[in-house]
Amino acid sequence: MTTLHRLQSWYLNQCDGDWEHDAGITIESLDNPGWSVTINVQGTSLAALPFPPYKLERSEHDWVHATRTGDAIKLACGPQNLDEVLKLFLDWAGA
Repeated sequence: MTTLHRLQSWYLNQCDGDWEHDAGITIESLDNPGWSVTINVQGTSLAALPFPPYKLERSEHDWVHATRTGDAIKLACGPQNLDEVLKLFLDWAGA
């Protein structure tokens, strides 16, 4: 299963008629360049699980950062690390 299929499945499993209206997933581009991903885990089975911060910097355009702020898992990465950062979240989520 591809990373995108895993993310889609995780998202669909959270949709209960309420969660998707107040929470969800946001993926945006950054101007440095790179990607920013915010995944709100409020009301999910992940809400009470600790998320360890993660930081890996290989080069100017090859990096991954991950933190948790409240109910939001915040991921950021270089322009070609989107798949890697999504896998990081999905592995943690057990999805």
